[in-house]
Amino acid sequence: MPLEAVEARRLYRQVADQLRSLIDSGEYAVGSRLPTERELAEQLKVSRPTVREALIALEVEGRLRIRVGSGIYVIEPAAAAAPASASVPVIEGPFELLRAREFLESAIAEQAARVATKDDVARIDASLVAMENVEHPGEASMVHDRAFHIAIAGSLGNAVLVRVVGELFDQRLNPYFAQLAHYFESPGTWRTALDEHRAVRDAIAAHDPQAARDAMRDHLARSQERFAQNFGAENAAGSSSGRSRTAPTTAEPSKPKHAPKKKRAASSDARRR
Repeated sequence: MPLEAVEARRLYRQVADQLRSLIDSGEYAVGSRLPTERELAEQLKVSRPTVREALIALEVEGRLRIRVGSGIYVIEPAAAAAPASASVPVIEGPFELLRAREFLESAIAEQAARVATKDDVARIDASLVAMENVEHPGEASMVHDRAFHIAIAGSLGNAVLVRVVGELFDQRLNPYFAQLAHYFESPGTWRTALDEHRAVRDAIAAHDPQAARDAMRDHLARSQERFAQNFGAENAAGSSSGRSRTAPTTAEPSKPKHAPKKKRAASSDARRR
């Protein structure tokens, strides 16, 4: 028998697989509410962003429904749903992508502050003007947001960096990132992000490398914070017992038999991150 490649599965996929198995086995019945993100993170010994990525994956898969202000509920899978083995594609989680961008683009902004010309700053300014005059969320806003980050990378005169920045940004279109953004992006968050972009631009125009690095890191770190806002389930749960309550449009959910068991493979978030 020929050897097969060994896949180092991302941690959020391991969490999603474990939760899916509990749902399939009846530990969490259709209509029941899962423990909160905080409780799941504590039980599985992983970070809350990892839990959130797993929950979003299962929602995209059609196994869960997230109700902001109420909780995370098990739903009846659609008849045409993909089998479990194919239901979680090999794509990066939203927080994994944002952390990568934070690391890379802060360094790019630092160097841009050293080498950017007036023409480079003019291109950055053009993208900001376009962002000011577009509705968000929407496809057009993403085009101009992308143009801003590409303009900064372009000031370094390195086509590889431009391509990498563009490819990382384009991962916002993957179904997990899009689903997460659906909950937290709004005209208000767009205005906040625009202010953060201006801070990056001003530091680059002032040729202040440290300020540019800090501003870009701050922008992408705050993006992670915005996507990590509470769904509201903690308040709805009322206690750490994980008791189910009624969702706004569902019947009284049943109580899970017990919390998910800890899994050795998911015992350390740092090992996979």
